Amino acid sequence: MKIQPHHPGAPACVSLRMSRASTHLPMYSDARPGRFTRKWLVWLVLVVLAFMLCLLRWGGYLLVSTDTLPSHTDAAVALQGSISAQILRIDGAVRLLQQGLTERVLLSVPRQSYWGESIPPVARRYLHTKYGENVADRVYFCEVGPEVNSTEHEAKAVSACIKQHRWRAIVLVTSNYHTRRAGFLWREALKAENPQVSVWVYGVPDPTFEPAGWWRERLYAKTWVLEVAKLVETCLFG
Repeated sequence: MKIQPHHPGAPACVSLRMSRASTHLPMYSDARPGRFTRKWLVWLVLVVLAFMLCLLRWGGYLLVSTDTLPSHTDAAVALQGSISAQILRIDGAVRLLQQGLTERVLLSVPRQSYWGESIPPVARRYLHTKYGENVADRVYFCEVGPEVNSTEHEAKAVSACIKQHRWRAIVLVTSNYHTRRAGFLWREALKAENPQVSVWVYGVPDPTFEPAGWWRERLYAKTWVLEVAKLVETCLFG
């Protein structure tokens, strides 16, 4: 039966039913999209929380990539860094030399100091005093220019010295947080300049970073943020 529009003479119950229907229908149609949005919002929050927990638990190890070393290599290359970091890296390279895992140690040094003094003689005296004559005599120096101020620049410059010595197997010695990025950059540089060279990476503990619980110490977190930014830049732009 067709219901006519309400007019002053129409029954009041018909008008009341039509007004109730018109008010309830929009409420029913708007409820479903709201529930759908809330559901996905909950899932998004859970995913973000899970990601943050994984980052806190394992994020420190994203920077660390230390290889299992072979029984013999031609040279251990101690990479440049801050004064404290380079002391640790040289100690690590010398330790590999004393253990018989490498034949010699290679250090990249500036050609001269700020006062015009040649660096290799000064460095050799330091090594002789600290490690003894047997170690100092097995340390080689690769003199680099002032333009070497990054891991990538050092890899390109030192690869020429490695090629000159005709070495075929080297191990990079660097801080633990620097191992993944250094390995990537050095392998890329040697692939272009000296592809027959095999590379391993050996990480030494560094007081500025600890992968387990890296977020608990301000210094560890600062190191992590800076190194992750450099690693992302390296992966994206090479």
